[in-house]
Amino acid sequence: MPVFQNVIKPLLDLVVTLLLWAYFIFGYLAFFAPLFIGAFLFNRNREQAFQTLIHLYCRSFLGVVRLLIPGVSIHAQEDVRRLRASIVICNHLSYLDPLLLISLFKRHTTIVKSIFFRLPIFGAVLKLTGYLPSRADGVLADLVIERMDKMGDFLSSGGILFIFPEGTRSRDGGLAQFKTGAFRIANRCQAPIRVVSIRNTQKLFRPDRFLFNTGIRDPIRLDLVGTIAPSAKGQPAPSIDAQMDQARSMLETGNSKLETRNLG
Repeated sequence: MPVFQNVIKPLLDLVVTLLLWAYFIFGYLAFFAPLFIGAFLFNRNREQAFQTLIHLYCRSFLGVVRLLIPGVSIHAQEDVRRLRASIVICNHLSYLDPLLLISLFKRHTTIVKSIFFRLPIFGAVLKLTGYLPSRADGVLADLVIERMDKMGDFLSSGGILFIFPEGTRSRDGGLAQFKTGAFRIANRCQAPIRVVSIRNTQKLFRPDRFLFNTGIRDPIRLDLVGTIAPSAKGQPAPSIDAQMDQARSMLETGNSKLETRNLG
């Protein structure tokens, strides 16, 4: 056992990690980049086409993860898979979290750090996919205004906006302070907020670590733990602070119940 833990497993983690990152980069270039180019040149609705392609790419990557790490199991509650026309907020444990959500929702958008929009090629892909910059400053201000003007129609047509209100990954599994963006958008668009619990992604790909954990045995789970409905037409919306407290309580209570059920 010491030999396995100290020598064999670290080596296996390294080999699998290199294979996964090789697919993440070169699989995209070989299999998906030509499709993106085709969608850009020949598809009238580039935004929806790009969202579909990124959805398929993330599904394929997670399929390779499950192939190379047989201990990985991913269980998304059917109530989560059926979500449409909603703002989805989740706790944030790992860089894998957004990939999981993109793999579930073909018609989706999310908020991405503004610095990525300034990168050559990658920034253009983000803009064409309909993603939102995290900050409405400088040359990105007009883009944020444009996205927000269209957000109501996007959601009402069945799209999903998913946001991690903590803004960054948790290092200890607890919830950090929420940012207000998701709740302001929900009030503006009169859209329901669906609160989704993500569990155990940090056990597969830990924060601040390069290596995937090939020894994972805990299932990765996504569960719907609550809904904050929009206020009735003509009625004032609850305060942002009240909505954040409600969402936080849903996540904390839901995670506690799910953990107790799992132990039982």
